[in-house]
Amino acid sequence: MAKFLEYQGKEYFKKAGIPVPEGEAVDTPEAAAAAAEKIGKPVVVKAQVLAGGRGKAGGVKLVSTPEEAAKAAGEILGMEIKGLTVKQVLVEEQLAIKQEFYAGLIINSAHDVRGPVLMFSPEGGMDIESVPEDKIATLNVDVTKGLMIHDTLDMCVTMGVQGGALRPLADVVLKLYNAFRRNDCRALEINPLVLTEEGKVYAADCRMEADDQAVFRHPEFGIKIGREFLKEPTELDLMGWSYEASDFRGTSYIAEMASPEETAAGGYVGYHGIGGGAAMLGMDALNKVGLKVADYADTSGNPTASKVYRTVKLIMSQPNIEGYFLSGFMMANQEQWHHAHGLVKALREELPKRPGFPVVLLLCGNKEAESQQILKQGLADLDARVEIYDREHVYDAKFIGGRVRTLVDEYRQDKAAA
Repeated sequence: MAKFLEYQGKEYFKKAGIPVPEGEAVDTPEAAAAAAEKIGKPVVVKAQVLAGGRGKAGGVKLVSTPEEAAKAAGEILGMEIKGLTVKQVLVEEQLAIKQEFYAGLIINSAHDVRGPVLMFSPEGGMDIESVPEDKIATLNVDVTKGLMIHDTLDMCVTMGVQGGALRPLADVVLKLYNAFRRNDCRALEINPLVLTEEGKVYAADCRMEADDQAVFRHPEFGIKIGREFLKEPTELDLMGWSYEASDFRGTSYIAEMASPEETAAGGYVGYHGIGGGAAMLGMDALNKVGLKVADYADTSGNPTASKVYRTVKLIMSQPNIEGYFLSGFMMANQEQWHHAHGLVKALREELPKRPGFPVVLLLCGNKEAESQQILKQGLADLDARVEIYDREHVYDAKFIGGRVRTLVDEYRQDKAAA
């Protein structure tokens, strides 16, 4: 899913009419001090990363002055939280909290729901999974009917909300659902949803995740890659996503796993999986023989030959790789001869440029016999180390990994002798 930082999600809250604390996202201690001075009251400095557990990691600090805000930002910026580097902090006004609530929506894909589930709880500020079941009101929203204010009022009342806080809380929950729908979210939550001592309601935090397949409808998101992607995308990543963004026929997932500087050290193979199980078996086979993957690619869901062709070409474009390994086994809805045609065209274009380059193809599943024939006939006359295997070896990681290792070693020897 396409994830948003807290401050980014809060911008969409503002558009939906959901109150948020005054704040500003900054990337230097000096800017943090300026933001705190502008707010003119005690602030909280919060790390902006696409991961939970910021508070426990020291990524959330309460301060009273601009000077303290600068110091806190200096401590937080650059720190690692669950493997992610903090590049921005949100400087936000502190709230006089009277009570914390939770409000959130997720898509439940279960066959008896298949729609958004709205949740509300008076136990905010903690993971919803840790809240007792009797403290959570849930509602499977009928998207054909939508949600009305009386629905959210009922949810709040069942959780013990009363008095002057009832209407503003119910109003925020309703607006949360509207924002969820408008932005094609898979998950959207406020935790905590704060009631202040003055009786005002604020979304003190935001977790927002949009549906990958809906990103094309939202250019305002500014998302470069419409899937869960926690690092800055490389040129290869962006090219790989362009295939998916422009062609919805099957999946073409491509991600760079090693930089050119890393692959220059040797031992990296261009990797291509088909389906999760086969992909894991293939990577395990390479790990067992001391080889590493330069990329992770998966073409499944019955992609066309043209989509497979572009994926193979991109994998082969990576510098310093010492082989290409396809691990593909799909028995659900995929006919593998589309892969075979795409592979033959791409490899016939690429392999003449690098004589003796190792290629190991494990392709099996529906239309396996036809696919094997296409591969063997189409690649027979190439001057390359090409080995083609069927389902006989799909679970034999030791054998397949050994063949890739052997061909890579032979290729190295040829290059050293040249």
